[in-house]
Amino acid sequence: MVRTIIALDEDDKRWLDRRAQEEGVPMTELIRRAVRLLRGQTPEEYRSLDDLLEATSGTWKHGDGLSYQKRLRREW
Repeated sequence: MVRTIIALDEDDKRWLDRRAQEEGVPMTELIRRAVRLLRGQTPEEYRSLDDLLEATSGTWKHGDGLSYQKRLRREW
């Protein structure tokens, strides 16, 4: 195995420590799992927001989307 030093936000580090303790594994094992999960994803699973907006543009087929949205919000 290759050793690597990474910098994390304090909140992320605390979360990792808690999660590792809950699962009874070292923090490094959680990071290894996360890397394996990310590597296993297809490019479609981590497309940019612009790509997602482009891909879903025009999919609403039930009339005027803005009118529908306003009607729903009035219910709140």
